[in-house]
Amino acid sequence: MARITAVIDNAGQVLTCAADASDLVGARTNTMVAISDDKIAAVGAKAEIAAAYDLSNAERIDAGGGLVMPGFVDCHTHLVFHKSRVEEYAQKVRGRAAAEIRAMGIPMGIAATARMMREATEDQLVESAAERLAHMLSFGTTTVESKSGYGLNTATEIKMLEVNRAVAARQPIEVVSTFLGAHEFPEDRSRESYIAEILEEMIPEVARRGLAEFNDVYCDDGYYSVGESRTILSRGLDHGLKVKIHTDAYSHIGGSKLAAELGAVSADHMNYTAAGEYTGLRDAGVVCVVMPALDFAVGHSRPFDARSMMDAGLTLALATDMCPGCWLESMPFVVQLACRLYRFSPAEAIRAGTLHAAMALDRGDRIGSLVPGKQADIGIFPYDRYEDMAYRLGRGRASLVIKAGRIVFDDRQDLP
Repeated sequence: MARITAVIDNAGQVLTCAADASDLVGARTNTMVAISDDKIAAVGAKAEIAAAYDLSNAERIDAGGGLVMPGFVDCHTHLVFHKSRVEEYAQKVRGRAAAEIRAMGIPMGIAATARMMREATEDQLVESAAERLAHMLSFGTTTVESKSGYGLNTATEIKMLEVNRAVAARQPIEVVSTFLGAHEFPEDRSRESYIAEILEEMIPEVARRGLAEFNDVYCDDGYYSVGESRTILSRGLDHGLKVKIHTDAYSHIGGSKLAAELGAVSADHMNYTAAGEYTGLRDAGVVCVVMPALDFAVGHSRPFDARSMMDAGLTLALATDMCPGCWLESMPFVVQLACRLYRFSPAEAIRAGTLHAAMALDRGDRIGSLVPGKQADIGIFPYDRYEDMAYRLGRGRASLVIKAGRIVFDDRQDLP
């Protein structure tokens, strides 16, 4: 019998987000969660758990009548960057075109962030990433994917991934690293020579050092072609790096078909994905990561069509796309945008930010739902019911967050 180290009691509502939940979130009342060290031991009625386990030495965690649910999994971020692009953003929200902003001498885009990145020390990057992660944790996020892609040379791409490793060691959120050398092209190199560097230097070195789990490419008009993307992603597979792909964000050039062909773990953005490609993505098991906040932040002219994707049986995950162009640390705000602007139900949005987001990181068997045997990553929120996550706009701070069975954030207090 498992040794119960903690129990979460006095929950108003518990969401399991189990794969077989008929309501998508497995909403339950009069329910206790039992934890054994770092794992979920049981989810059930208090009397049932008390009869099955010795609770005499278990820590009692009072949920205060709140909502108990899996910790959010933020499955697409560009967490590591230096400074900001606030001047660019301020001009864009005024409606100025890119040419006007450049004429004002304001640095823009990925290339601007890459220049800033090369000026930064590793310590500066660790400090700024850790500060963002602290905010993410306060909103109930327990796992974050973090991409490179602002280096655009071997040394700086490696530096970004080393920052991921360093920041993972100093705070409780699990950081999952993705290599994204093929994010843009450097300003001082030819297209061909930079791709050669990715293939011959970056990918082998990233794999040798064990710095990333995934290999990602920005496959879109003006970035990497389908052929270039296939070559880069295949080289990553040769070195044990699983496939992710940025695609169909601003055009449709065939990236979704490539994702299905290569069995990508996820395909992300999907604004221009054709309905005829849905079946291939679904049958290949590709999780589609959509990002309401990014579309909101850039005022996207063609927001993704979440409803048609879900109706076609695609698995959709939600993420913040935390980056210099979309500075967002709150997964609850993503849930709110998904529901109000993209016709997710609250249950669909919460599932997309937990279980489906875990699947987008190839971790659906370990995190993302409160079922026995999975890691005890749990958020407790001051809500009577889960629909409040979507309803209370601008809110979303957790009362308490548990990572691997340990309380890592505690904000329990009387609120007005």
